[in-house]
Amino acid sequence: MESIELYNLWCEKAVDDPDLRSELLSVSGDEDAINDRFYRDLEFGTGGLRGVIGAGTYRLNVYTIRRATQGLADYVKESFEKGSVAIAYDSRIKSDVFAKQAASVLAANGIKVYIYSELMPTPMLSWAVRYFKCSAGIVVTASHNPAKYNGYKVYGEDGCQITLDVANTVIGKINNVPMFGEYSAKKTDFDEAVKSGMIEYIGQEVIDAYLDEVSKHGVHTELVASSGLKVVYTPLNGTGNKPVRAILKKIGISEVTVVPEQENPDGNFPTCPFPNPEIKEALAKGLELCKTVKPDLLLATDPDCDRVGIAVPDKDGNYVLFTGNEVGALLLQYICSERTKLGTMPEKPVAVKTIVTTDIVRKICEEYGVELREVLTGFKFIGEQIGFLEKDGEADRYIFGFEESYGYLAGSYVRDKDAVVASMLICEMAAFYRTNGISLLEARENMYKKYGNYVHTQKSFQCEGASGMERMKEIMADLRTNSPKEIGGLKVLSVADYVASEKTDLATGEKASITLPKSDVLSFFLENDASVIIRPSGTEPKIKAYYTTIGATREEASALEEKLADSFRQILGF
Repeated sequence: MESIELYNLWCEKAVDDPDLRSELLSVSGDEDAINDRFYRDLEFGTGGLRGVIGAGTYRLNVYTIRRATQGLADYVKESFEKGSVAIAYDSRIKSDVFAKQAASVLAANGIKVYIYSELMPTPMLSWAVRYFKCSAGIVVTASHNPAKYNGYKVYGEDGCQITLDVANTVIGKINNVPMFGEYSAKKTDFDEAVKSGMIEYIGQEVIDAYLDEVSKHGVHTELVASSGLKVVYTPLNGTGNKPVRAILKKIGISEVTVVPEQENPDGNFPTCPFPNPEIKEALAKGLELCKTVKPDLLLATDPDCDRVGIAVPDKDGNYVLFTGNEVGALLLQYICSERTKLGTMPEKPVAVKTIVTTDIVRKICEEYGVELREVLTGFKFIGEQIGFLEKDGEADRYIFGFEESYGYLAGSYVRDKDAVVASMLICEMAAFYRTNGISLLEARENMYKKYGNYVHTQKSFQCEGASGMERMKEIMADLRTNSPKEIGGLKVLSVADYVASEKTDLATGEKASITLPKSDVLSFFLENDASVIIRPSGTEPKIKAYYTTIGATREEASALEEKLADSFRQILGF
């Protein structure tokens, strides 16, 4: 069906949400605006939906949410004798509406629903799935995207984002569901379903049990209360405010100042248009407050509280941001060092990182006898490794996993990155070093002196709309056909193609198999242990490049990284 035909159908049928009606009327006669909303369906990827909120098949709205949920319901009914689903949602625009719509569709299909009564972090959805032994889970969030976005992520019975196989099955079910008409998504009244018991609100005891589990993964929590650690915290108008403050209080941190403009939930994110703790602009209000409070640490969690960024003061009182790679490596080193000293390290410990995450981890793991497992980008693959260990009765072997994009997890109680446990461990680590007369900046420098000056950066290139999707495909195809022989003056030694599942030595032509799942990723391994990795984002309209350099000094490694990034940008044509 052509875009204009779909538009006319929606004008006739999409009557349940007044906001959609207004938007449809506002684009009447605008062919480009209509085409942008209807030229394709919003794709249900390997983890769910993410898109701009609004009217149309290529937007997130009550109809695309219902359709996706009906597909999920069909999968649950087919796969489980007595299915149930847990639901959580964040502070984004219409998150609560979408969560209740999903719950109503599931209840109409005879599937029991457990739903939080207020916004909650994504990891607490994973916890609820495992706590109630659900068949699946849904969290309505677009993580750190701008305010115009929302999303719908699906989790499996293990509390991890659904596997590729399950995703493909669900996608098949969704494709059989029409948007409107007799065979469209079933639905029932939410309040009536609550009364009947088909939908049940999740109680405080579940939240308390989660916080108790998080607190078990501290290493030196006994030192925190007496350390005098001062913290400024911002939840960036998201879900972290209550649980992060609760866990910090639980381990004895009493001096926590919350950024007032970003304390309460607000899906418009008025003071941080990009509520992403990876970027300095999102931390501007927190950094401003640090000038007067003068804390030891600034913490910032993203809207669904699965990622956390930090800043710490230097000797002049200026606050320095740490990268996700730096925080993750410091946490791993801290956990390995202190658990080894305490004798609490498990036999054959395991750590997990993604392929785009810092290789300094290899040296840390080698020192402490930790098995390092490397997986594709996406925390679901780290969760999958925990699942493999649990299946063998060895979940306790997992000590830590992280990805460069500020996501960390200690413990196997959930299967997704968790900014609540990460915030606890970061504060504990800072308190531990503080009691030993070491700042986090000094701890970072000590790490680099010991293991090497690794510099890792990530650059993103926007590819909006239909033309952007095509451009990303063309870039990846061209790189596969015309692989660069050098980048930034460094010779390319080998190329790993995760779609072809092979790594090629460019000098000999010898090929080696890659055993990870197929993924649209290319890695270029260069001289001097440098590397460039490129992949289209799975959640945003952009293509991402990751650069790694190592130097005798930080300055040398940084200069080389800039040269690599500039050269590769030109290769890509941006």
